[in-house]
Amino acid sequence: VQLQASGGGLVQAGGSLRLSCAASGRTRSFSVGWFRQAPGKERVFVAARRGPTGSTYYSEYVKGRFTITSDNAKNTVYLQMNNLKPEDTAVYYCAAGFNLILSTIRDSASYGYWGQGTQVTVSS
Repeated sequence: VQLQASGGGLVQAGGSLRLSCAASGRTRSFSVGWFRQAPGKERVFVAARRGPTGSTYYSEYVKGRFTITSDNAKNTVYLQMNNLKPEDTAVYYCAAGFNLILSTIRDSASYGYWGQGTQVTVSS
């Protein structure tokens, strides 16, 4: 599986961005997660979508503001980010994994395939 992330940029606080993660395989067959890494900090879970079921999961920091969706015809997973805050500033990565379950879907170590990061900068 190869992943290509895009859509990052500079936005003011309160604004919106939509990140895209284009996959080489069928997004229905694997789970896709979004993670982010701020300077000097660890990579953390943001959101995920389980491929077989379509179930979605969010970190407490973005729930209600971010939405993960999938266009299976385009093999692309999106992360719609609304009401962005300066603390959302980070490099965002998409990742893919197979056979993920509820207890592992938030764990970056569960994902075997990673795209390159896309920078999101939110100014105050």
